Amino acid sequence: MAGKPSAFDGRIRAVVDAVLPEVDAGRFAAKRIAGEAVDVEAHCFTDGHDQLRVVLAWAAIGASEQHEIDMRAEPNDVWRAQFTPPVPGRYRYTVTAWVDHFASWRAELARRDEADDVRTALQLGAAMLDALVSRAGSDAPMLMEWATLLRASAADGATGMDIAAMKALALDPARAAVVLRHPDRRFSSSQSRDVTVDRQRAGFSSWYELFPRSTAAEPGHHGTFRDLEQRLPYVARMGFDVLYLPPIHPIGRVHRKGPNNRLDAEPQAVGSPWAIGAAEGGHKHILAALGSMQDFHRLLAAASKAGLEIALDLAFQCAPDHPYVQAHPTWFKHRPDGSIQYAENPPKKYQDIYPFDFESDDWRELWDELKSVVDFWIAQGVRIFRVDNPHTKSFAFWEWLISEVQRVHPNTIFLAEAFTRPKVMQRLAKLGFSQSYTYFTWRTGKQELIDYFTELSHGAGVDYFRPNVWPNTPDILHESLQSGARATFSARLILAATLSANYGIYGPTYELMESTPRGAGSEEYRDSEKYQLRHWPLDREDSLWPLIQRINRIRRDNPALQSDRTLTFCPIDNDQLIAYAKHDAASADIILVVVNLDPYHTQSGWIDIDLAVLGLSADQPYQVHDLLSEQRFRWLGPRNFILLDPNRMPAHVFKVRRHLRTERDFDYFL
Repeated sequence: MAGKPSAFDGRIRAVVDAVLPEVDAGRFAAKRIAGEAVDVEAHCFTDGHDQLRVVLAWAAIGASEQHEIDMRAEPNDVWRAQFTPPVPGRYRYTVTAWVDHFASWRAELARRDEADDVRTALQLGAAMLDALVSRAGSDAPMLMEWATLLRASAADGATGMDIAAMKALALDPARAAVVLRHPDRRFSSSQSRDVTVDRQRAGFSSWYELFPRSTAAEPGHHGTFRDLEQRLPYVARMGFDVLYLPPIHPIGRVHRKGPNNRLDAEPQAVGSPWAIGAAEGGHKHILAALGSMQDFHRLLAAASKAGLEIALDLAFQCAPDHPYVQAHPTWFKHRPDGSIQYAENPPKKYQDIYPFDFESDDWRELWDELKSVVDFWIAQGVRIFRVDNPHTKSFAFWEWLISEVQRVHPNTIFLAEAFTRPKVMQRLAKLGFSQSYTYFTWRTGKQELIDYFTELSHGAGVDYFRPNVWPNTPDILHESLQSGARATFSARLILAATLSANYGIYGPTYELMESTPRGAGSEEYRDSEKYQLRHWPLDREDSLWPLIQRINRIRRDNPALQSDRTLTFCPIDNDQLIAYAKHDAASADIILVVVNLDPYHTQSGWIDIDLAVLGLSADQPYQVHDLLSEQRFRWLGPRNFILLDPNRMPAHVFKVRRHLRTERDFDYFL
């Protein structure tokens, strides 16, 4: 970039009109995973018929080493190149374009066929080489020699060279390649964009949420981290890789909630973990009933050994008796009578929770303290945070916090639990959240699933919004699950795990098919763990854990399910059946999923597959292997028959195998 004018210069003719991917014209960074190629598209052109040269430069922000490659031209002034960030961090990529006078000269010369025109062009080329010599370093002698030859051949009758020979000398590709090493960028145009590169788990993860206090071996006892250690093999056996824990901090006693969110809590009530803070400490402390910090470190080590990573809840709010309330009263909103305003989301009231006031005059002190909470838990070994209700806190705060944390700890993952308005969810993702909760919980019909996941996988947010889909949470027991139908729980699990590369369940409520709401029209669980201890019979014969284990193994074994960008829905002539495919080009892995959305009746239909998208031949048979039932079928062509009995299994998860040569190449059952 040396020599480029720092101020406006009317001689700059190259235009960089767009650089993709971009988020809000570069205001925010796009997102990728380490080792995933970033395909860069630029729209570059100039006036007239001159040739452009366009390069892509990229580097980790703050790094001294920069990489640069030429972009290739495609029709309609589109230029493309790609780079692959090797490790997590923030990267910047820059597209620079300039009028390449030497390339323009060669292109013009190639079209000339009259001797006088060619001789004139050779003289112009020699002058260009003269100007280049001063910056050509060790290549200068060769360029000077070339300029001399061009002038000699241009002299009328001096060499006796014919037109073809003169043009061959001027268009010599080996010499031209030397010129490429010394471009004149004085009049170049540039645009830069950023990309946040996360580790693999940000792009592909299976989450399991549980309450540590409900892991005791005996009913009625408060579970501890030591008890949770005994639960780790169960979670790992099901194939999860992230174990998410609700807040593990001291729980406030003032206005403590009782079972089923009652205000008249009895003395032995354990309260809500989200009412954080008591006399013994706040966000940097552990509830004594769970154990000590040493016990927590031991849990982290045991989880890692079991192939699990612990995610902590980051809930920036306080119980009335949190130490912050006395030490920093200006961090909270006050009523006219001087009392602090508790949290509300009408008709819900949270008398046991005080929200922070992000318009406080002491906002900088508040920001610094909240960041210190994240820093504290990172120092203990935590690298994943599920953030509670981030849409109720300052957007500017989140942009600052995530940027500051990831600048030092680029492996940190933040999941936004924001069941809020679409544009607000999108904004949080743009600000830096690695993953985002979605509306999947409320999308149950065929067309709304198709519309929503088409938007998630191919819409405007594909470069920054990473969905993490959950069929249930401690706050949400959707009415579809309140039927208690096993087929509904199975179908919703399979949909979540195959539509999205990131998904999670709240257990053991899910595998044990907990389905009783607090009341008619409510989405809250009766006897919710949010307010009381529960004891779960994990050895129940009807548990869904074997299905969960199988579906998680299918996800791990098939790269097609580890990304969202190739999701394609397939037409099927039954509104109770939904079908879709994913594929992975690098491994040639293809997965086709068909789900019966009717939990009570057998449904059948004809599916139409886009063979070209999946790389299948119209005249060659292929095998579909159901990874749930182990059945194999031989299909031919795009249209095939499906029948699903929800009482047996409400879905097929087919692995598609191509290029079958003979009957012995497959084993199928009808």
